Amino acid sequence: MLKIVVNESASGVTTLHLEGQVVGPWVGELGRACEPILAGGNALRLDLSSVSFLSREGVHLLWNLRDRQVGLLHCTGFVTEQLKSWEGTPA
Repeated sequence: MLKIVVNESASGVTTLHLEGQVVGPWVGELGRACEPILAGGNALRLDLSSVSFLSREGVHLLWNLRDRQVGLLHCTGFVTEQLKSWEGTPA
């Protein structure tokens, strides 16, 4: 399960606070939550402090979002290692 809490600042930056695991259907759900924000030209950040696990698909989504200038904030050590360990591995 993945909980997504949206926080919009007065400066136009949207932060999504994520809680849970970015796996299975939740990968697509996160992508769908991000797209309208990015399409609107707003800055987007993901607060990953409460994320406990990423699937391979979740890692690839986060890489793609990072490439689109989305900030990945407050990663735990485990999530940081997951992001590193899949680097360069095809989906």
